[in-house]
This record gives sequence, C-alpha cells and structure tokens, in this order.
Amino acid sequence: MKTYQDWLKVAERSESDRMDFVRSAIQNHKESVGYKRAKIGEDYFAGQNTTIKRYEKILYNAKGQAVPDYVSANHRISTRFFFRDVTQANAVLLGNGISWKVGKGGKSLGEDFDRVIIEAGRVAQCEGVSFGFYNNGSVDVFKLTEFVPLFDEEDGALKAGIRFWQIMDDKPLRATLFELDGYTEYIWIKGQGSVKQEKRSYIVSKKVSVADGEEIYDFKNYPSFPIVPCYANQLKESELTPIRATIDAYDLIQSGYANDIDDANIIYWTISNAGGMDDGDLVKMIDKLKKLHAAQVEDDQTLTPHEVEAPYNGREAILERLEKTLYKDAMALNPYDIASGAVTATQIQAAYDPLMEKLDIYEAQISDFIKGLLEIAGIEDEPTYTRSIAVNKGEEIQAILAGALYLDDDYITEKIMTILGDKDKIRMVQDKQAEIDLKRLSGGNGNTEIIE
Repeated sequence: MKTYQDWLKVAERSESDRMDFVRSAIQNHKESVGYKRAKIGEDYFAGQNTTIKRYEKILYNAKGQAVPDYVSANHRISTRFFFRDVTQANAVLLGNGISWKVGKGGKSLGEDFDRVIIEAGRVAQCEGVSFGFYNNGSVDVFKLTEFVPLFDEEDGALKAGIRFWQIMDDKPLRATLFELDGYTEYIWIKGQGSVKQEKRSYIVSKKVSVADGEEIYDFKNYPSFPIVPCYANQLKESELTPIRATIDAYDLIQSGYANDIDDANIIYWTISNAGGMDDGDLVKMIDKLKKLHAAQVEDDQTLTPHEVEAPYNGREAILERLEKTLYKDAMALNPYDIASGAVTATQIQAAYDPLMEKLDIYEAQISDFIKGLLEIAGIEDEPTYTRSIAVNKGEEIQAILAGALYLDDDYITEKIMTILGDKDKIRMVQDKQAEIDLKRLSGGNGNTEIIE
C-alpha cells in the first residue's frame, strides 16, 4: 500500500519518475486486500456469489484421485440478500432526500446530490469506502476499485490519490493524479506512458468577450484536498464482511438441494451378476443410462433402479434458520415480520429497532462525509434526514385524534393526510382553508382590498 509520504519522495523529481510512481501505485493497489474485497463486495451486490461460482463437485476414481464431476448437476444459485440489505439501508435513510438546516448545502453540492449521496453510500457499504470529489459545485463518486487513496502516515488524512480506468488489459490505461495543488492526467498506450494533460488548478475562472472569445484569467485551488472518503461504519469495512460466510452457506445448501432434485431425486442402480465389472465399467454404464436412458445387459444380469427422495424438511429448516441469521447479523428489516395486516405499531417498531440502530451509525458516517464536502465548498450548513418507515396508519391516526382538543384543526388535517399519503388531498384542504380565510377577510362576498 502506497502512502502520501511515498508520493512526496518522488513529487519533485522528473515527470518520468512521477509516471513510474503512478503506474506502480495502481498495480500495487490492484494486488491489495482492500481492492480484492471491494471487487467481491460489488460481485455480491450484483448477485454473483464469488465463493459458489468457484465451487466444483469432485469425484474420486478407482485410484483414489480427485477428478471434477462433469456428470452430476452443478447448479450455483446466488441469493440477492446483500443487494436487498444495501438497498434497504439507503432507501430508509436517504430515500426521502437530504434536508438542510440553513438551506445552502443542496445548492452548493449540485442539483443531483440526492442521487449522488445514495451512490456514495451504496459503494461504501459494498466496498468499505467510497470517495467524493468536490468538482466546482457538484460531486463525483469514485470507487475503491478505480481510485488509489494516498493517506498521510502521520494523521491518516487523505492528501492525494489516483483515479484510473482501463477497458481491457490490452487497451490504453488512463490515470488522473490528484494533489493538493491541482491534478495531472496520464495515459499509457502499449506500455508507453505520456502526460495527457499537464497539472492544472481545480478552479479555472473564464470570461467570454466578442473580441477575444473565451479567456482564462485566474486559477485557484481549494483550501484542502477536494476528495473526501465516505465510510459505511466505524470499522471502515464493507457491510458484507460479517455476513458473507452465512450467505455462502445459504447459497451452497440451496444449490445442493437443486442439484439433488435435478439428479432425478437421487436414483441409484443395483446390478446383479456383475462380478466381472470394475468401478470404471459401472461408471460408464450409469453415464450411458443418464444419456440414453437405456442399457445392454447379459441374459443373467438384472438392472434395478432405486429412488431416494432428497431430504426436504432438514434443508428447509436450515435455510429458514440461516435466513433469520442473515437478517439478525445484518441488522436488517425482514419485511415478512410485518407483512400481516394485524401488526401493531409496537410490533412494527420492534421489527425496525435493529435497522434503526445500524442506520444511526450509518447516518453519522454519511454526515461526516457531507460536512467534509461542505468544508471544501466553504458552506456552513448541516444535513438532516427523514427516514422512510412503515407505520400502522390506524393507530397513528387514533393517536393524533386523541389529542385533538389540544391541537390546531389545520395541523390535525395535514398530519392525517400525510399518514394516508395523499398529497393532492393535502393541497385541496389547504386551498379550501385559504378560500375560507379569504371570505372572512372580505365579509363573505369574496371581494377584499389589500391596504399597504
């Protein structure tokens, strides 16, 4: 793992030395544990279980040698639990968008920041960390699988980094080196490196005139390094780490069950008067039976099939237990726990409690990330969140009506309509109230005079 101090040793050297460092840092990063875990996290999010994809069924021949089993079924079924877990956390915490105490934060970080923060959170949960680049009024998200962070060995702060991309190994490699005082772009074509864009400042001020056209008149940089890391938890680990082994067990058992069913409910054969056949002959005969569904036997031989149904109850029990373990360890909400229409508000809250506890930690990390971006932008503001949760509407409405004597009529109406989720009705009520107020001001005839 390369650090910021490693970079400082070559920062003032020739451009060739700088390019060599960038190239070696990228290669070193690709070989790191963090990079490999990040790729695995993205694979599981995409429903591609890395462990089960490598799973091979093995047979032992007459000599005791292990050989791949190409005859039996080998389904490799991957659950999308990790996708649901990550998506659920983002939907509940960030699905309603970010609100701002002052109101400046949203404008300074870009019109699409609500979408950007969801992607930053998704990548952080999958890969352990994501990176937000404040880019002149907007934010770009970098993945660990495309960005080499160069942390300071003394204070742990991120002070430089390299973003890289390459379609295939035989295609050009592009890289951008981000430093405190600007960024430089490099390209390698068939192993030969060159500077594609010399170092330039992050903020470029331009003016346009009829006589001179577009003219650059000023270059500036930010008060600190404009890339901020975003983490999903205080351990700075992927949310996959504590549940990966359970997901693997679930997928292996589920795949094994499918394999047993595909193998015709485990049919085996007994052959009488076959003392002259060795193990190789038996394997060839069974293989031929599976392919042709027919076999030739001698006059005194008898070929008898036996069927054993795949164990069902035991597998279902362990799958159910593993699923509960997954939701428990992931601190996720199991929607089936509140699927019944008779669930009370207390039961709903109890089902949400583990998720809320996890989101408290997640929210703190997201807030630190946003505050870091605001500091770079020079904006004083603070993010707030409206979590999206299921409620028992009947109980919520009854609770509001119970305090009707102490609440304003407009407040009660708006709260009830909000619970029911009908925004059009809310606007209709507000418009109706405005019409009533107008009639009161005009003496009931709808005409009024505004005196300034």
